[in-house]
Amino acid sequence: MKIVLLRHGLTEANEKHLYCGSTDLPLSPAGRAALRRLEMPAPGTRFISSGMRRCNETLEALFGAVAYETEPDFREIDFGDFEMKDYETLRNDSAYRAWLAGDNEKNTPPHGESGKEMTRRVLAAFARVTEDGRDAVIVTHGGVIAAIMAYLFPEGKSRYEWQSPNGGGYVIENGEYTPISPCGSVKSR
Repeated sequence: MKIVLLRHGLTEANEKHLYCGSTDLPLSPAGRAALRRLEMPAPGTRFISSGMRRCNETLEALFGAVAYETEPDFREIDFGDFEMKDYETLRNDSAYRAWLAGDNEKNTPPHGESGKEMTRRVLAAFARVTEDGRDAVIVTHGGVIAAIMAYLFPEGKSRYEWQSPNGGGYVIENGEYTPISPCGSVKSR
């Protein structure tokens, strides 16, 4: 089985360094322009999107008008009250400072979800996708990909160290992974 995890292309929120998880944004013009069509996977490969607009648009930009499934549990972490705000806006907010202090995986932003909560739902969705043994292309979010990679390859990296750039990701096959650069070419490790 071959699984391709792809992070959506660049959005305006990415360009402005905003916390963006639950906000349903489109790709930015620069994000759309940076994506290049990828080689079509083998017949029978499942295409899956988190259902967020930026993922749907990325999937179409990379593979054309293919049929795809939506798996909402592959959506990004919900940043709650910090959604669509940047560090400069939040740095003096006591709730923000408390969220950043200590164990960021356990800490929950007000009205949002913790890293552990996000990881739990993502791994349950990943198990559902992989149980049938078919190849899959999953277009999702940076935090989602990082959570899956940290689970599959516990090499001492944190979830944050597995973050892939917009338009990039990983190919997972035979118990190994290969990074994918943002332009779609496979990088050697």
